[in-house]
Amino acid sequence: MIEWFTWVQVVLAVVVGLFAVVVGFIGWKPNDATVGSLALVELLLVAQLVVSLVAPAVGNPPQGNVLEFWVYAVSVLLVPPAAIVWALIDRTRWSTVVLGAGAFTVAVMVYRMYQIWFALN
Repeated sequence: MIEWFTWVQVVLAVVVGLFAVVVGFIGWKPNDATVGSLALVELLLVAQLVVSLVAPAVGNPPQGNVLEFWVYAVSVLLVPPAAIVWALIDRTRWSTVVLGAGAFTVAVMVYRMYQIWFALN
Protein backbone atom coordinates (compact mmCIF):
# COMPACT_ATOMS: atom_id res chain seq x y z
CA MET A 1 0.00 0.00 0.00
CA ILE A 2 1.06 3.56 -0.56
CA GLU A 3 0.32 5.61 2.54
CA TRP A 4 -0.69 8.88 0.87
CA PHE A 5 -2.95 7.05 -1.58
CA THR A 6 -4.63 5.27 1.30
CA TRP A 7 -5.37 8.58 3.02
CA VAL A 8 -6.76 10.00 -0.24
CA GLN A 9 -9.10 7.01 -0.42
CA VAL A 10 -10.23 7.35 3.18
CA VAL A 11 -10.88 11.09 2.88
CA LEU A 12 -12.69 10.71 -0.44
CA ALA A 13 -14.87 7.90 0.93
CA VAL A 14 -15.80 10.00 3.98
CA VAL A 15 -16.62 13.03 1.80
CA VAL A 16 -18.74 10.87 -0.53
CA GLY A 17 -20.44 9.32 2.49
CA LEU A 18 -21.26 12.70 4.00
CA PHE A 19 -22.50 14.00 0.65
CA ALA A 20 -24.77 11.01 0.05
CA VAL A 21 -26.19 10.94 3.57
CA VAL A 22 -26.89 14.69 3.61
CA VAL A 23 -28.58 14.76 0.20
CA GLY A 24 -30.44 11.56 1.07
CA PHE A 25 -31.88 13.17 4.18
CA ILE A 26 -32.75 16.24 2.11
CA GLY A 27 -34.79 13.96 -0.14
CA TRP A 28 -32.66 13.31 -3.22
CA LYS A 29 -33.21 10.04 -4.96
CA PRO A 30 -30.14 8.26 -6.39
CA ASN A 31 -28.81 10.20 -9.36
CA ASP A 32 -25.66 10.51 -11.45
CA ALA A 33 -23.86 12.56 -8.78
CA THR A 34 -24.52 10.18 -5.90
CA VAL A 35 -24.02 6.94 -7.82
CA GLY A 36 -21.07 8.35 -9.76
CA SER A 37 -19.30 9.46 -6.61
CA LEU A 38 -19.50 5.94 -5.19
CA ALA A 39 -18.32 4.58 -8.55
CA LEU A 40 -15.26 6.82 -8.17
CA VAL A 41 -14.63 5.27 -4.75
CA GLU A 42 -14.79 1.83 -6.42
CA LEU A 43 -12.35 2.94 -9.12
CA LEU A 44 -9.83 3.94 -6.43
CA LEU A 45 -10.35 0.58 -4.73
CA VAL A 46 -9.44 -1.21 -7.95
CA ALA A 47 -6.32 0.98 -8.20
CA GLN A 48 -5.49 0.09 -4.58
CA LEU A 49 -5.84 -3.60 -5.45
CA VAL A 50 -3.32 -3.20 -8.28
CA VAL A 51 -0.95 -1.28 -6.00
CA SER A 52 -1.28 -4.00 -3.36
CA LEU A 53 -0.44 -6.67 -5.91
CA VAL A 54 2.62 -4.83 -7.21
CA ALA A 55 3.96 -3.41 -3.91
CA PRO A 56 5.49 -6.65 -2.55
CA ALA A 57 7.35 -7.19 -5.84
CA VAL A 58 9.04 -3.80 -5.55
CA GLY A 59 10.09 -4.10 -1.92
CA ASN A 60 7.03 -2.98 0.03
CA PRO A 61 5.57 -6.18 1.53
CA PRO A 62 2.79 -6.10 4.12
CA GLN A 63 4.03 -6.13 7.72
CA GLY A 64 0.85 -7.60 9.19
CA ASN A 65 -1.29 -10.66 8.50
CA VAL A 66 -1.34 -11.12 4.72
CA LEU A 67 -4.45 -13.30 4.68
CA GLU A 68 -6.44 -10.80 6.75
CA PHE A 69 -5.33 -7.98 4.46
CA TRP A 70 -6.46 -9.81 1.31
CA VAL A 71 -9.80 -10.76 2.83
CA TYR A 72 -10.41 -7.06 3.48
CA ALA A 73 -9.11 -6.08 0.02
CA VAL A 74 -11.43 -8.46 -1.81
CA SER A 75 -14.43 -7.84 0.47
CA VAL A 76 -14.25 -4.05 0.21
CA LEU A 77 -14.46 -4.31 -3.57
CA LEU A 78 -17.97 -5.75 -3.19
CA VAL A 79 -19.41 -2.93 -1.06
CA PRO A 80 -19.81 -0.11 -3.64
CA PRO A 81 -21.35 -2.32 -6.36
CA ALA A 82 -23.79 -3.76 -3.83
CA ALA A 83 -24.82 -0.28 -2.66
CA ILE A 84 -25.16 0.93 -6.26
CA VAL A 85 -27.34 -2.05 -7.21
CA TRP A 86 -29.50 -1.38 -4.16
CA ALA A 87 -29.82 2.28 -5.17
CA LEU A 88 -30.79 1.41 -8.73
CA ILE A 89 -33.39 -1.15 -7.67
CA ASP A 90 -34.99 0.87 -4.87
CA ARG A 91 -35.00 4.45 -6.12
CA THR A 92 -35.94 6.22 -2.90
CA ARG A 93 -34.12 8.79 -0.80
CA TRP A 94 -33.15 6.00 1.60
CA SER A 95 -31.17 4.37 -1.18
CA THR A 96 -29.07 7.51 -1.34
CA VAL A 97 -28.42 7.13 2.39
CA VAL A 98 -27.40 3.52 1.71
CA LEU A 99 -24.86 4.83 -0.82
CA GLY A 100 -23.45 7.00 1.97
CA ALA A 101 -23.33 4.06 4.36
CA GLY A 102 -21.45 2.09 1.72
CA ALA A 103 -18.92 4.89 1.36
CA PHE A 104 -18.41 5.04 5.14
CA THR A 105 -17.94 1.27 5.17
CA VAL A 106 -15.24 1.59 2.52
CA ALA A 107 -13.46 4.28 4.56
CA VAL A 108 -13.37 2.07 7.65
CA MET A 109 -12.24 -1.00 5.73
CA VAL A 110 -9.49 0.84 3.85
CA TYR A 111 -8.24 2.29 7.13
CA ARG A 112 -8.18 -1.23 8.59
CA MET A 113 -6.25 -2.43 5.53
CA TYR A 114 -3.75 0.34 6.21
CA GLN A 115 -3.39 -0.81 9.83
CA ILE A 116 -2.83 -4.41 8.75
CA TRP A 117 -0.34 -3.54 5.99
CA PHE A 118 1.83 -1.40 8.27
CA ALA A 119 1.22 -3.58 11.39
CA LEU A 120 -0.18 -0.71 13.44
CA ASN A 121 -2.66 -2.71 15.53
